[in-house]
Amino acid sequence: MATEMAQMDPEGIDGVRMTWNVWPRTKVELSKCVIPLAASISPIRSHPDVLTLPYPPLKCKTCTAVLNPFCRVDFQGLVWICPFCFSRNHFPQHYNAISETNMPAELYPQFTTIQYTLPTLQPIHHHQNPNQNPNFFEPNSAVYLFVLDTCVLEEELEFAKSALKRAIGMLPDNALVGFISFGTQVQVHELGFSELSKVYVFRGSKDLTKDQVLEQLGLGVIGAARRPMPGIQRVGGSPVGMPNPGFSRFLLPASECEYTLNSLLDELGTDRWLVPPGSRSLRCTGVALSVAAGLLGVCAAGQSARIVALVGGPCTEGPGVIVSKDLSDPVRSHKDLDKDAAPFFKKAVHFYEELAKQLVSEGHVLDVFASALDQVGVAEMKVAIEKTGGLVVLAESFGHSVFKDSFKRLFEGGEQSLGLSYNGTLEINCSKDIKIQGVIGPCTSLEKKGPSVASTVVGEGNTTSWKLCGLDRNTCLTVFFDISSSEKSDPSGSNPQLFLQFLTSYRSPEGQSLLRVTTVTKRWADSALGTEELVQGFDQETAAVIVARFASYKMENEDGFDATRWLDRNLIRLCAKFGDYRKDDPSSFTLNPSFSLFPQFMFNLRRSQFVQVFNNSPDETACFRMLLNRESISNSVVMIQPSLMAYSFHSLPTPALLDVASIAADRILLLDTYFSVVIFHGMTIAQWRNMGYQNQPEHQVFAQFLQAPQEDAQTIIRDRFPTPRLVVCDQHGSQARFLLAKLNPSATYNNAHEMAAGTDIIFTDDVSLQVFFEHLQRLAVQSS
Repeated sequence: MATEMAQMDPEGIDGVRMTWNVWPRTKVELSKCVIPLAASISPIRSHPDVLTLPYPPLKCKTCTAVLNPFCRVDFQGLVWICPFCFSRNHFPQHYNAISETNMPAELYPQFTTIQYTLPTLQPIHHHQNPNQNPNFFEPNSAVYLFVLDTCVLEEELEFAKSALKRAIGMLPDNALVGFISFGTQVQVHELGFSELSKVYVFRGSKDLTKDQVLEQLGLGVIGAARRPMPGIQRVGGSPVGMPNPGFSRFLLPASECEYTLNSLLDELGTDRWLVPPGSRSLRCTGVALSVAAGLLGVCAAGQSARIVALVGGPCTEGPGVIVSKDLSDPVRSHKDLDKDAAPFFKKAVHFYEELAKQLVSEGHVLDVFASALDQVGVAEMKVAIEKTGGLVVLAESFGHSVFKDSFKRLFEGGEQSLGLSYNGTLEINCSKDIKIQGVIGPCTSLEKKGPSVASTVVGEGNTTSWKLCGLDRNTCLTVFFDISSSEKSDPSGSNPQLFLQFLTSYRSPEGQSLLRVTTVTKRWADSALGTEELVQGFDQETAAVIVARFASYKMENEDGFDATRWLDRNLIRLCAKFGDYRKDDPSSFTLNPSFSLFPQFMFNLRRSQFVQVFNNSPDETACFRMLLNRESISNSVVMIQPSLMAYSFHSLPTPALLDVASIAADRILLLDTYFSVVIFHGMTIAQWRNMGYQNQPEHQVFAQFLQAPQEDAQTIIRDRFPTPRLVVCDQHGSQARFLLAKLNPSATYNNAHEMAAGTDIIFTDDVSLQVFFEHLQRLAVQSS
């Protein structure tokens, strides 16, 4: 039963999956393993067995690791020994009654993950009497600052406005709301005085400092407002919970400003600035986001706050420009970026790097909802979205279900809630000899040095602590480890276990301060036993995802990096090391079941949008990679190797091979690529449907048959963020390409004569999985 549960939920209570579940002892042995030593962690994933304790944790006096089930305890002497640094710690007075039959929860073996409620700092309000003025910060109120692009068609603006109205109606009453619109200029709307609408306008061509923004808004902070009170913790610029006295002009509880904001949206029109023929609209996205960050920085420093930007086109004015105003100049492509022929790219990225630093220092999040047929600059904004843990959604229109349903999910409560949490920090403790190279995912390094910091850096490195401005139940991070010793530091093997502890403190959606502690143990491999232990501890799904994340990271950060070649060489080395074969005899090659799916994952990764970027725009690639870096292993595997279900009249829906041979005239296929869901009708099924058989009473079975994949598709779509695109198509139809592009091309125009009549063929020069595997076997068994 336990094995069944592990298969259904491989992450278990801890939310941790590793490439290797048995670790090599030395650096040399690790280098021979080919696949990096890494862990994918979901810091606040919801699980019914996670216990929340109402008191603060006990920490080791030497290394600050938290008391956990792996500590050795002397119940007589009331002492616990830390498994990380082996220090002896005395239990405090209130633990005096503990014994082997009366243990605190944190020592029970099933509670390797446990949560603590931390005391919440009570804000001091600038209103001494909250009854006189209700506009004061509640400790658990989140702030939503909406930033709306008005350089769009009237129809698009109406879609965006109706989505905003619906969102404001869904927010909790105490959530604080602010509103900025932008086009050629930026308008900050004052919501605190409903009788007369007041707007502060900023020039879109000017790069503004935070102080200039505050001065123009009348929020220049002087003297007492900036002096921290005794006992008030500072975050960024302002003491926590001490909003600037003028903040209530711009940020109001949703319940109070809903009417004002709806009226304001009703009156809001598209940007009035005249656009000459052959030109793009003047759009100052960079200045708008800069003004939004400055406003939140003074009004909500250290509070749970997010900028929610709705952008409908490329930035052409002021800082963050991605393309010129001249329509004849195309927006940069991957080729331009490769050849360094994108004149605005580096400057825009630098601008967003500086914006990211400002947002991270205050603990604020940037979400971008981009809805346009052209690119809007997500590739440049990626650094600010990812470092603040923001969300990104790409759609073709504000009227498209991808935008509408995803935007709605952001504000939903209950079971559909994303569990948006704020102001998190992640700290990692490791056993001696383990070093941390860094983290790939939605976080920022806090540059906290320590003995477990590795000299080589991957992602956000040089630290044992990271800032997570925004995180949710699905947030996932990849931690890369290294082994420090080139020799065995414990030759007797007296200490076969290693330990890792992940401490995530965060503010929950309800405003509670929580600390989640996950402690995991793994075994060191005994190299005297050969590779058998390592083989049994290999997690091929996790390895495939982490290799994909690492390859994407290298493609962005190493000039001239050839991802396909790198993946192929690593796969050949891995198979040569762990395969069973006779030298120079490809037919003798076999792989242990622990590795048997890995070559197939690599085959699909080589063909995926993460490696073959020239089929997509830089914005799409940035979006795909951000999602790959922040989703769970099971979701990320679907991005690399889509799942395919087959529906036929005479059997239950069954998983089908991701191969062109799965197409049949009397079948319906359901393809899930994570970003889109495709329902593909075979030729015969499509003809019957077009003749309307499903509407005739005697063909109810056919109607149910057509309905089954639709229902399954809706189940997939409902639980996913961002909402995937639904494509319904027929065999030989124009949209069939959405399916064909993902299938193994076992039948192409090169070998069509060998195929049975009626078999679909794919027009491609890509090799098939069979040919790929033959090459792999031949190269893996070579003596050289």
